[in-house]
Amino acid sequence: MNIIDQILGVIRRALPEKVFAVIQPAYHWALAFLAALWYRFPSRKIKVIGVTGTKGKSSTVELINAMLMEAGYKTALSNTIRFKVGDLSSENLYKMSMPGRFAVQKLIRKAVNNGCAYMVIEMTSQGALFYRHRFIELDAFVFTNLSYEHVEAHGSYEKYVESKLSICRNMKRSHKKDKVIITNADDIESHRFTACASDRKMSFGEKDAQPYTLKKDGSQFTYDGKLVTIRLSGLFNIYNILAAATVAKSQGISSAEIIRAVERFDGIPGRVQRIDVGQDFTVIVDYAHTPDSLEKLYQVFQSSKSICVLGGTGGGRDKSKRTVMGEIADEYCDEIILTNEDPYDEDPKDIINDVARGVTSQMPSIIMDRRSAIREALKRARTGDTVLITGKGTDPFIMGPKNERTPWSDVRVVTEELNRMRDRVVAE
Repeated sequence: MNIIDQILGVIRRALPEKVFAVIQPAYHWALAFLAALWYRFPSRKIKVIGVTGTKGKSSTVELINAMLMEAGYKTALSNTIRFKVGDLSSENLYKMSMPGRFAVQKLIRKAVNNGCAYMVIEMTSQGALFYRHRFIELDAFVFTNLSYEHVEAHGSYEKYVESKLSICRNMKRSHKKDKVIITNADDIESHRFTACASDRKMSFGEKDAQPYTLKKDGSQFTYDGKLVTIRLSGLFNIYNILAAATVAKSQGISSAEIIRAVERFDGIPGRVQRIDVGQDFTVIVDYAHTPDSLEKLYQVFQSSKSICVLGGTGGGRDKSKRTVMGEIADEYCDEIILTNEDPYDEDPKDIINDVARGVTSQMPSIIMDRRSAIREALKRARTGDTVLITGKGTDPFIMGPKNERTPWSDVRVVTEELNRMRDRVVAE
């Protein structure tokens, strides 16, 4: 953390809450300005693409990066999964999709100093609350979609939307030339984002990929009249590809380069990630933590028997969606195992009980220890089944009381448990 950030943090903690509530916008603005000043306004020296939405942000960032690299550009990125500058990449351990003001400005400065042509940034509504998007001058802004999320943090759905729109409006402050806004034309909120900017406007939608075929192990769709085969499953991934492709096209990248990048793309850690150590059933780890994303994931694999491991989102937030997620699991999953996720200061049993209320046609198993829950799901699986483990994705910690962090990886745990099962079979 920068020394200026530390000093302002001390001042903030010394102020009474009522006083801070009044000056909070100015405080966050000052931090954002000082961060940009400290690193000499680096976003002015590089092309910057911002991506926002409820779902698909990290995936879209990765896809944009892949397309830019296919076209020969040196790139940097920041998203929920990782930070990248040129050939160097590191895991995002902040438990924040968009890092703090000094961290993000420092990353942009590194990108500039390393000769990167583009910086692609996942921008979140919660980041916008703290003005982390301010003084980042955008060349392009992408809106993926909006659904009911983070209502407790923002106070209402409308305030959540407004927080997203504030990122869009930030483009007006950018001194960049030929700015472009790219929106999902199929989303009900799309018009609000299109209206918030007076710059060049482009859009994408499902029709741009028709005809398409969705399969459990990949998909085919049409792009610029050509049939494209990808390793990614689900219509949501086609939307992510279309968003990224529209950005790439706005930057003068050819359809041939876009298609090559997409067909070579292996997928994203923690996003419909297949774990395979030679078992005769499918295991998927995915970040799905909203009702909509959970349902879309389950729909991809509904042709096989599914054993679902899920929690109920983080403690102290979005409580209203927990029962809904239980209802969705009840509709699509043949067997349900409820487990701990990120309880924070809330009793994890209360969270699981909220989810369980939505499960009415079967009796879910409740196994609070997440490793034990995963182990049980894998033990139940038979040839051709699908085990779906959701809620964490690449999250590196399970968050407990008082921000206690327990190191965690769904992928690592699943791999370990599958290897143990295989070794036991060999030993027998």
